[in-house]
Parts: sequence; C-alpha cells; structure tokens
Amino acid sequence: MSSLISVLAETAPNVNSTADETSKRPSVSRVPSAVRRVLGEPLVHFLLLGAALFVAYSLFIAPSSRSAPSRIELTSEDLNQLQLTWMAQWKRSPTPEELKGLIDSKVQQEILYREAVSMGLDQNDEIVKRRMAQKMVFLSEDVSKIPEPTREDLKEWFARNSSNFTLPNRITFRHLYFSPDRRGQNAQADAAQVLGRLVAQPAAGTSNPEPGDRLSDRFMDQSYFADCTVEQVAKVFGTKFSESLFKLNPGSWLGPVESGLGWHLVWIEKITPGSIPAFEDVDEAQVKSDWLSQQREQTKQKAFAAIKERYEIVLPK
Repeated sequence: MSSLISVLAETAPNVNSTADETSKRPSVSRVPSAVRRVLGEPLVHFLLLGAALFVAYSLFIAPSSRSAPSRIELTSEDLNQLQLTWMAQWKRSPTPEELKGLIDSKVQQEILYREAVSMGLDQNDEIVKRRMAQKMVFLSEDVSKIPEPTREDLKEWFARNSSNFTLPNRITFRHLYFSPDRRGQNAQADAAQVLGRLVAQPAAGTSNPEPGDRLSDRFMDQSYFADCTVEQVAKVFGTKFSESLFKLNPGSWLGPVESGLGWHLVWIEKITPGSIPAFEDVDEAQVKSDWLSQQREQTKQKAFAAIKERYEIVLPK
C-alpha cells in the first residue's frame, strides 16, 4: 500500500506549484514507466479482478436471481392437472372455491420450494438426493429407445430365461377341521381318533364324505380346494400347513396336520409337480413384458456405468 501511495504522489500534479516549478514535473517519457509500476502492484490486480467479477455478476447472474423467484406463472395445463387430480380423488369437478384453494396451495408450495432452495435447504438432504436420483432413473427410462421385439426375438429370449416361467407345484385336497375354540386341548386327540375311523373305511376318501358335526367342526372356508399353489393354500391355512401338505402322499386320509386355525385331517387327491412350459403354452404378452423390463434394466445399467466413469470414488482406508 505504501509503495502505491508513493507512486501516486510521485506522478500526481501539485496544484500549489508555481509556473517555475512546472518545469520540474515528470516528462511525458517518464509517465508510461510510472503507470507500469502502478499496474504491477498486487493490490491493483486484486481491485481490477474484483471490479470485473462485480460487472459480470451484475450483467449475467444478478438479473436472473432477482427476477426468477419473484414470478410464479401457472399455465392452463397446470390448472387442468390440478382439476384432474381432484376429480380422480373425489369423482367430481372442484367448485370455484375449491379450485381457488388448489391454486393457492400450488402457489404456496412453489414459493416455499424456491425459498428453501435459496436458503440451501436442499443441500445434503437424503430425501432430496433420493428423489433426484429417482428422477434421473425415470429420465433414463424415457430417453432409452428400445426396439420392438419380433416373435423370434421373444422365442430366443424365452429359451434363455424359461426358468422364470416355471409353473409352481399344485395340489388338490379336502380336509376335516377340528377347532381348538370348541374342543380345547382335545382338538388334536379328537382328530387322531377320527383318523382311525376313516382309515378303517377305505371308501370314505373316494366317496367325498361330509361328516359335518358328527366327525369334525364347521370350517369358515370351503372344505375342498382344487389345483392350488403353495401360496394360495398358505393364504387360508398358513405357511407351515401349506409346506407340510405338499410333503404328503396322495390317496389316503392323513394327519392330524396343524394350521394357524387348528387341526386338520387331509385327503390329498393329487399333487401336480411344477414344470417349465413351452413357448407356445405361455402368454406371449407376458414374455414381451418381461423382455422389455430386462431391456430397460440393462439400458439403465449401461447409462449409469457411462456416467460413473466420470467420477472418482474414494472410500475410507
């Protein structure tokens, strides 16, 4: 700073000097040298750089930051979307007062969003990060162009992924129910006693008996279940009962088998093992849907891999 002042003092004219002293002023030939000395000062560099940044900010950044947050414009499309959302929920059009409330809520949301962004509240927020990441995933799905598959494409893909279409094991059975609510701790013993009577009558299973209250208790659901999967049986009786049922042999009364509801005697009519169907036996639309899902996933993975290459990942050692 002192060197700058001294240079300015040296080059500045003295208003109190006399005509005789004028001849003592620096000659024109010395002025460029003095200017170069001034421009060479670090402080002058700092001041000039600050001035340049201020001008650039005023011209390019400041106007947009001042004007953008103060203007909120809702288009006719925005209003139509508000009304459609309302109609989907309430099955009718909003009244003028309700529509005004929707608009006010939309404006309030936009104002609060802009203010939050201006305060940096969106920074380092896990929920915001997750939402932005989801939008990037949706964007990659939108821009990805997946060609329409031919039937031959689907057949080739199905051959490589046929295990995904494996038909599950299925079972057909009927049961007799013994309720702990009615029989208490004797439910299992009563079931075992009835099993002995049924085993002594081999024709009882094939004649599809309906013993009713004479042998068993009334069940809240049906007594005969045809061609059911493990999951379908589990929805009624529970997972433990369902898994146990598929381990039994068809053709005779068996039990007692416990479920989440009580005790049962079961007659298994048949168990159909799972199998892989031929392409002609499956729903081609489902094959196409699964093919498209895999193509989208592969496209997303490739797009992300390309983006990831631009980043350096550093983990703690």
